[in-house]
Amino acid sequence: MAKKRKKRRLSAKGKRVVRYFVLTCGALVLLFVAIPRLSKLKRGHEVVRRVETPARTFRYTKTYLTSYSRFNDLNDVQMLAAQAVGVPPVKDGAEADAMKDRLKELVSCEYYLLDNLTHSSPYLTKGAASLLESIGSSFRDSLDSKGLPPYRIIVTSVLRTGEDVRRLRKINSNASSNSTHCLAATFDISWSRYDRLGRDQVPPEDLKRVLGEVLHDLRGRGDCYVKHEAKQACFHVTCRKK
Repeated sequence: MAKKRKKRRLSAKGKRVVRYFVLTCGALVLLFVAIPRLSKLKRGHEVVRRVETPARTFRYTKTYLTSYSRFNDLNDVQMLAAQAVGVPPVKDGAEADAMKDRLKELVSCEYYLLDNLTHSSPYLTKGAASLLESIGSSFRDSLDSKGLPPYRIIVTSVLRTGEDVRRLRKINSNASSNSTHCLAATFDISWSRYDRLGRDQVPPEDLKRVLGEVLHDLRGRGDCYVKHEAKQACFHVTCRKK
């Protein structure tokens, strides 16, 4: 009888161990499920707060596309503006050079640096060229007012002649001749690279914020349309005035 009672006591003890083990596992599962959800709620609240930030405030964070999504003027809208103020498609650089009454040849200046233009030609309408200079000038002024060192914006694409489009199609079969770039009223400005003019450095995300503020103001005045290009890391800008 003593042996049987001993066996029952061991069995009861084993049940208690199993019960504690199950409860512990359940508690751990609840923690693993609850923590990620709480984290998501916290991040979601942070995103909403940033969306409600005033329009002039731009943040370069994991959610920066939310801030820059206001720059989403689509191609159809930009094409109408380019057709109104631009020129007919240009055959090649020689033809562009002959259109000095309507086009201005671009060279790097104190406000902007022309990138290595492998698939476009350095020409814009006079209105677009003036807009580009205004962007570069306002960018420099804004940096100075914020106590930041001087930088130049970098222009990565301007007029695409028929010859430029043919070259581009060799590496991108989807390159279209029906682009606002073909009308000389559109240019691209890099938002990831800038030309440093002094010794002090500024993080690219801070420079992008300043450039975004400048473009926001000009767009609000009706001077241009802007598309934030994430893949190409540029602002696609179309002039709206001659």
